[in-house]
Amino acid sequence: MSVLDELAWRGLLQDSTDGTADHFAEGPRSVYIGFDPTADSLHVGSLLPIMILVHLQRAGHHPIALVGGATGLIGDPSFKNRERPLLTRETMEANAAGIRAQLEHFLDFETAENPARMRNNLDWLGQTNVLDFLRDTGKHFSVNAMLRKESVRRRVESDEQGISFTEFSYQLLQAADFLHLYREDGCTVQMGGSDQWGNITAGIDLVRRSAGGHAFGAVSPLVTTAAGTKFGKTEAGTVWLDANRTSPYRFYQFWVNVPDADVGRFLRYFTLMPREEIEALDAATEAEPHRRAAQKALAEEVTGRVHGEAGLARAKMATEALFGGSLDGLDADDIADIFADVPSSTTPGDALAGEGVELLDLLASTGLCSSKGDARRSIEGGGVYLNGVRVDDTGARVDAGAFVDGRFLVLRKGKRRYHLVEVAEG
Repeated sequence: MSVLDELAWRGLLQDSTDGTADHFAEGPRSVYIGFDPTADSLHVGSLLPIMILVHLQRAGHHPIALVGGATGLIGDPSFKNRERPLLTRETMEANAAGIRAQLEHFLDFETAENPARMRNNLDWLGQTNVLDFLRDTGKHFSVNAMLRKESVRRRVESDEQGISFTEFSYQLLQAADFLHLYREDGCTVQMGGSDQWGNITAGIDLVRRSAGGHAFGAVSPLVTTAAGTKFGKTEAGTVWLDANRTSPYRFYQFWVNVPDADVGRFLRYFTLMPREEIEALDAATEAEPHRRAAQKALAEEVTGRVHGEAGLARAKMATEALFGGSLDGLDADDIADIFADVPSSTTPGDALAGEGVELLDLLASTGLCSSKGDARRSIEGGGVYLNGVRVDDTGARVDAGAFVDGRFLVLRKGKRRYHLVEVAEG
């Protein structure tokens, strides 16, 4: 199976220029995909182009991850409603370093026979003289043709926003990238999302006109959910690959909660699982959707790749804690993350001095139980848990030592009613 066949059955190939399949069939090719350094972390929306590079490297081709250090200072207008704030050079460079570290979880930059390469277009565009650029690149572009590009036309026709010359020039800069990589790295293929089709074909034209070369392009579909919403957005915001922005637990939960209508497609997109395993999970979703076997497999595959085995283990431990498992091994930050959405209250630290407070009082004051009598009956019935451990003593007291890292206490009544108690600061 060719790499394009692999991408096609996984739903990662939407369109390609004429001759692309034959070009790949003739031998290993250098292929690049661009990444926008608007933050120091990629997000789950970036996983699709990353996985395309992974498939290319596994098939023996040479993947190039291009960080748009220069174009990131400009901003791509493709299907954006308004112009984005411009990045400073210092911010862009810090963002590029963060992206490189994340790509290393997916691509082999050193030991493979076809090592991945990372390029930053600031290295060449940042040195380009504006007169040379207009003469050597600008002369090959028709403004009429540029205005006909859908991503540009939509902005031009917008009475509210329009498009600045800065963003209008983006297409020329991306085309110049393709030409530079063609000359310096032997790169003959550019890939990206379907919103990049106009920019990719502009680069192909520039390679032909300026270097007399043959270049090719292919695009993948833009990822949306079956409900038509934007992929990677939650009520809490963007799902990032950086553990400091989105914890491994919340990252894992994002994938576990993928709807049945999306999970088969996402297994194809975001994992390296073979067809037969994915089809078996499709069947399991159809037959026993309540078991969520496909979602668990998806969550384990992607979380393990992004956060490593240690991050995956901690995410699973945290998930089990939410469903009544032990809190052993979890710290206060884990507790705050896991139980961020449950009812909570604070208690003054001095109230916990000495023998502390009666658990019956605590259960009633937090509202987890309606009264001390209800709390007593709940304990006698075996339905009260303190930090995941069942409480049998109706006379139990809670002191500072019961709080995880001296900060949090997790109370539970029954299977799923939680209350988080935090020691008040000061």
